[in-house]
Amino acid sequence: MELDQIAVSGQAQAVILGIETSCDETAAALVARDASGNGKILSNVVRSQLDEHAAFGGVVPELAARAHVAFLDHIIEAACRQAGIGLAEVDAIAATAGPGLIGGVLVGLTTAKAIAAALGKPLIAVNHLEAHALTARLTDGVAFPYLMLLVSGGHSQFVLVRGVGDYARWGTTIDDALGEAFDKTAKLLSLGHPGGPALEAAASQGNPRRFRFPRPLLREERLDFSFSGLKTAVRLEAEGLAPLTDKDVADIAASFQATVAEIVAVRARQALERFARELPGHRPLLVVAGGVAANRTIGAGLQRIADETGAELVVPPPALCTDNGAMVAWAGAERLALGAADDLSFAARARWPLDDPDMRILPDAA
Repeated sequence: MELDQIAVSGQAQAVILGIETSCDETAAALVARDASGNGKILSNVVRSQLDEHAAFGGVVPELAARAHVAFLDHIIEAACRQAGIGLAEVDAIAATAGPGLIGGVLVGLTTAKAIAAALGKPLIAVNHLEAHALTARLTDGVAFPYLMLLVSGGHSQFVLVRGVGDYARWGTTIDDALGEAFDKTAKLLSLGHPGGPALEAAASQGNPRRFRFPRPLLREERLDFSFSGLKTAVRLEAEGLAPLTDKDVADIAASFQATVAEIVAVRARQALERFARELPGHRPLLVVAGGVAANRTIGAGLQRIADETGAELVVPPPALCTDNGAMVAWAGAERLALGAADDLSFAARARWPLDDPDMRILPDAA
């Protein structure tokens, strides 16, 4: 594909290769960003490792890293072939540098460094959370500032997105992330892995009012989450009913799902009200990211809250809410447009909060 054929406004300013290996998806993508800030996904190739980890009921870090080593080169090649663009034509290489499973992060970041060094291209070390935070700018063209609710296997937090590299964390989980709570509850109920879709399917056949599970922290004004106590309550209920019938499983799943949907909706209302107070000149806008964003019950609750508060709700397509290379490439394009790039000595990080000072783009770079 010739660059002048890319269907974005104006001339293509940059084409970025994005590499994602932070957990159990091996992914690569090419994304173009034009001078007006509009983007287009040229390719997006994702290889899931569900089969490798299914027998263990969760992700095994060493197996994940080995799979990344085995398949990443082929995924990058497929992404370039799908886009019709060779690596030499790419303007920069972006890769997730954290947070995530450190073995997997090292595979992707080291590969990106090798390509960048061999081709003399800029390297952009991308924060995985920033990639989620900026995806709605690629898919929906949203403008700063906005509020992000990130709900995934590793993170549950509200973040005020003021600009590229400029974030304020308003609330987070004090124990388990919501996606982790879904996975562990699904495992308890023998629903399989990944837990989110399996539990949602079981819940669709159940009675969400049969069990009244606790709603931790909801009487507190802070925007934090806690799901550990809820998870424990579900386990105790299941143990008390053992052996579980199919109806028991469906009803527990439905009651659990209804509980977390209520928790998320209440917190979203509080976060949107804070947004309206602190940024009175801007219409509240809530972007939802992460794999749990695909849950329809949670999504319906968030839409209701948005309608009631006069806010706008933006949820990128499901394939771009879960881990993928396009979101990494786009985050790299956004940072590159501001003059930011990273040294080849940049170290992989298992933990890397969005409000880390290292996320800031220095004035001389912009």
